[in-house]
Amino acid sequence: MRIASGGIQHETNTFTNMPTRLADFVRDSNCGPEIAGGQTVFKRYRGTGAIHGGYISGAEAAGVELVPLLCAKAQPSGIVEQAAFDMLLGRFLDRLQQAGPVDGLLLDLHGAMVTEQHDDAEGAFLAAVRDAVGPDMPIVTTLDLHANITARMAELSNVIIGFDTYPHVDMGERGHEAALLLARMIRGEVQPVQAYRQLPLLTMPPMQCTLREPMQSLMQRVFQMEREPGVLTATVSMGFPFADIKDAGVSILVTADNDRALAERKADELASWLWEIRDELQPKLTKIEDVIAFARQHPDDGLIVFADGSDNPGGGAPADGTVALRALIDANFEGAVVGVLFDPETAAQAHAAGVGATIDAKIGAKCNRLHGEPVITKAYVKALCDGRFRYRGPMNHGVEDNRGPTATLVVGCVEIVVSTQRRQTWDTELLKIAGADPADRKLAVLKSAVHFRAHFGPIAAHIFDADTPGIHRPDFATFDYRKVRRPIYPLDHSGFGNAFTSAAKRQ
Repeated sequence: MRIASGGIQHETNTFTNMPTRLADFVRDSNCGPEIAGGQTVFKRYRGTGAIHGGYISGAEAAGVELVPLLCAKAQPSGIVEQAAFDMLLGRFLDRLQQAGPVDGLLLDLHGAMVTEQHDDAEGAFLAAVRDAVGPDMPIVTTLDLHANITARMAELSNVIIGFDTYPHVDMGERGHEAALLLARMIRGEVQPVQAYRQLPLLTMPPMQCTLREPMQSLMQRVFQMEREPGVLTATVSMGFPFADIKDAGVSILVTADNDRALAERKADELASWLWEIRDELQPKLTKIEDVIAFARQHPDDGLIVFADGSDNPGGGAPADGTVALRALIDANFEGAVVGVLFDPETAAQAHAAGVGATIDAKIGAKCNRLHGEPVITKAYVKALCDGRFRYRGPMNHGVEDNRGPTATLVVGCVEIVVSTQRRQTWDTELLKIAGADPADRKLAVLKSAVHFRAHFGPIAAHIFDADTPGIHRPDFATFDYRKVRRPIYPLDHSGFGNAFTSAAKRQ
C-alpha cells in the first residue's frame, strides 16, 4: 500500500499589505530551492512534532509506504500571489503523476489561505487534486485549528481532521491519526461519513486557547464524543478572523463509521455547544502601562508575560511593533526583554558593529506605522548569534529553523531581541539563543497571541493579553469587514432567529 502526502500551508491576513511570494515559501519551507519532497521531508520531519512527523510515524505504524511530494509553507502574511500558488500546485500535481499509483492521499493544508484569485485557496487546491485522482481516491486532509473550513473543502475530502489544541501541541498526533485512519479506509475496515456545520460566529485568538475556559471544557466534551461508539473523529475549527472572506469563522465536522444519521446528530450537538459559549469567547485586553505598574507592585512573583498579539507574526502582523518597547524604555523598567522583533536592518547593523559596541539605532516600525513609531536611540550590542535553532517546546518539537542573524540590544534597562526573519516567539529557545533566558527576567513582551503559552506558560507567573494597536488586534471594531457572510456574531447581535439551530446552517 502506498500513500502520497503533501500540500501548501499559509494563513493569510487580508488586512495587511505584505504580499506573500514564491520566495517566501522557498525560504520558510527549509526544503531547498525546489521545495523538495521525498527524503528531504523524511530528514526534516521524522521524529518531530510536525504534521509530517505524524504522517511518517503513522504510516510506519500502519505498515504502509509514505511518498511525500511537497511540503510548502510560508510565514503568515498577506494575500498569496497567484503565480506562487499556481506554481506550487502545479509542482504538487506533477510529482503526484510522477509518483506512480498510490492508494490514498494525506493533504497537509492550513485552511485559511487566500490568493489573488481564490478566497478559498484550499478548496481550489483540493478541487485540482480531486480532478487528478478521480472521485474514488480516499483523501484525508489535516487542517489548522484556525482553518476557515468551507463546504467545498468538506465535500472534496473524505475526512478532515483539525488540530485539537491551541497552542498547537498536537500536530504530530493529528498527522499520526490521519495516516492510521487513511490506512483503515483503504483496507475497507471503516467507511467514513462526514457531517459539516458552519456557524454564524467569529472569534478572536486569545479566548480560542484550549488551555483556558471555555475552550478547555468544550474540548473535553469533544474528546468524550470521539469515544462514543461509531464516531471516528470530531473537529472544532475556531476560524481565522483576520481573513475577510465569506466563509471566515467557526465550523465543525463529525465523522462516523458508515452512519450518516449519527454523524449529522453529533454535528448538531457539537455546533449547539459552541453556540452556547459565544459570549465567553471575547478577550479582555490590558495596556502595557498597567502591566508595568502591576510588575512593580509584585516584584517577587516571577515572570510576567505581555502577549503582544496585535503584532503577532503568526497571524500576519509584521512583528516590529514598538508600543510596548517605548513604554518600557520611558518607564526605565528593569528586567524586561522584548522579542523577537523583525528588524533585518538593525540586526545587520549590530552584527557589523560587534558585541560591546554602541550603535545609533532605529528600531522597529519599518513595515508600517500601524504598530507604533521607530525607536531612535543609542543601543548597546549585548549578544549576537546566527539565528539557527531547534524547537525545544511541545510545538513543532525537534524541528530545525532559522530566523537569520539575530542581535540582543540594550536600551536603558530594557533588552530587545531583533532578527532577520519573522518568527513567532512561541518557544523559549528563540530568546535563549540570543542570551536572553526568559526565566531570568521579570517581564517578557512576546510577539505572540497564544502559542507562547505552550512553552512560556509553565514558567510564567502572570500572563496579560496586550491592548496594543495592530493588524492582529483581537478587537472586531478595528476591522472593516466587507466580504464575510452576514449576519454573524459578534458583528451582528440579531438576525439569527429565536435561537441558533445548526440544522438551519447545514450545507
